[in-house]
Amino acid sequence: MFVCLGNACRSPMAESIARYDAADVMEVFSAGLTPLGFLPSLTTETLEKNGYSAQNLKSKGITAEAWDKADIVINMSGTQRERAFPHYEKVEDWMVEDPYGEDSRVYQRIFESIQRRVAQLAEALRQKRQATQSEE
Repeated sequence: MFVCLGNACRSPMAESIARYDAADVMEVFSAGLTPLGFLPSLTTETLEKNGYSAQNLKSKGITAEAWDKADIVINMSGTQRERAFPHYEKVEDWMVEDPYGEDSRVYQRIFESIQRRVAQLAEALRQKRQATQSEE
C-alpha cells in the first residue's frame, strides 16, 4: 500500500506506476492519512502524459482491511512512520516532496522520482522471490 497525506498526488502516482510496471510482484493500492477526496488534474495529466492510466484511482483513507492486507506500507506522507502509524513495523518511509499546488514541472519531477523508487522496490521483490524459489 502506498500512503501519502491526501492520497491525491504521490500515492496515486505510485499506485498507477506499480500497477503497470510491477504487477508481477505487487498487488497495489493507495490511501491517504487525511484523504483530499479528489485527484488534482495535474496528477491525472502527469500520469497520462507518461503513458499511465489514472482510471479507477480515487482519494481515500486507510481502512483496517487495507492495512491488514498490506505486506508493505510505503509512507510518502512526510511524517515519520513512528508518528503517523500506531503499528509501523511494516512501514517504509520514502521522502518524496508533495507536488500539490505546484506546476506541471514539479509534478513531472516527482513522478520520475516515484517511478525510479517503484522500479527499485519491484526489483528487490523480484530478487527476493527468485531467492525463495531457488531455496525450494
